Amino acid sequence: MRNESCTASDPFETLGLDPAHSALYTAILRLHRATRTDLAQAMDGPVEKVGRQLDDLVKLGVVDEQSGEYLARHPAAALGRVIAERLDRLAEESRMIDSAFGSIRNLIRDYDAGRDYQSGPFTVELVSGADVLYESVVGIAVQSLSSPMDLLTAIPDERTMTDFVRKFADPWIDAQKRSLLTVHAVIPVDTLALPGVRDRLTSLIETGGRVRTLHRVPSWFMTAGSEVAGLPPFWGGSLPDHAYNFYLVRTPLVVGMLRALFNELWARAVPLPWGRRGEGMVQVLRLAAQGMCDDSIARQLGVSVRTVRARFADAMAELGTQSRFHAGVEATRRGWLS
Repeated sequence: MRNESCTASDPFETLGLDPAHSALYTAILRLHRATRTDLAQAMDGPVEKVGRQLDDLVKLGVVDEQSGEYLARHPAAALGRVIAERLDRLAEESRMIDSAFGSIRNLIRDYDAGRDYQSGPFTVELVSGADVLYESVVGIAVQSLSSPMDLLTAIPDERTMTDFVRKFADPWIDAQKRSLLTVHAVIPVDTLALPGVRDRLTSLIETGGRVRTLHRVPSWFMTAGSEVAGLPPFWGGSLPDHAYNFYLVRTPLVVGMLRALFNELWARAVPLPWGRRGEGMVQVLRLAAQGMCDDSIARQLGVSVRTVRARFADAMAELGTQSRFHAGVEATRRGWLS
């Protein structure tokens, strides 16, 4: 049987309001309309104190003042507004907590950087062997706090590119399929003509990677997330020429500098003309190089003349040229038409 001594808690007190305000609001509900003097008599308190409490209830939005009289809002509307304000506060506090959790990783990174500074030498590991290089990347991705891990790599020469395509691209492609990492690569445009490059890079792109080309890439390097970087024994040297000896550096300062360098190269690099839009640009440029006019190109591709001209416009914009002739020259230089 229910205990008769148990009474329902005051809803305004439950929301953290002063009991005096709750009592005053109840008095206004019962009187419906009342002046300050009427309410002071009902509350058996001084007019000045009741007036201050009334001002609080008006600001809170549960009481209206009309020509010196006070009218209580409907309890459902009054409580609804108070509850909504409290929910907004809770939502904001929740966002602050989420932000604090998100900043913990940066704080840990700052702590590690300070510890590295105090301890003196950078954390550097000498690694040897191509297999170790490409397999260690997957290992780092598995242990990474972020998933997928962002892998940035610059490939500067044909020999390194050939080794990557023939032997070591598949583990990274498989890791992308498993959402362990995402590859961003900058490569020399000349390497696009090497055997097997197109197929492997197509697979890399189809599984989530991105590739851009430069006329010249200054050196090999990589960053695995924001925690690890790979550096060659000599800047500008070829990894195969040095038996794939390289350094793994676990120092935020070095990793940050190499990521900034990669972003600079990436901004100057050109996307590959692969995919539906890129293939369309390459098709019209290749047929135009054979001396075909717009009408002939349209018939050859089974599209409208308007589509052909739109693809030429896309190609000139992508290549940064002002004419179709220069677009063809630039496309050839970048290996698009190979």
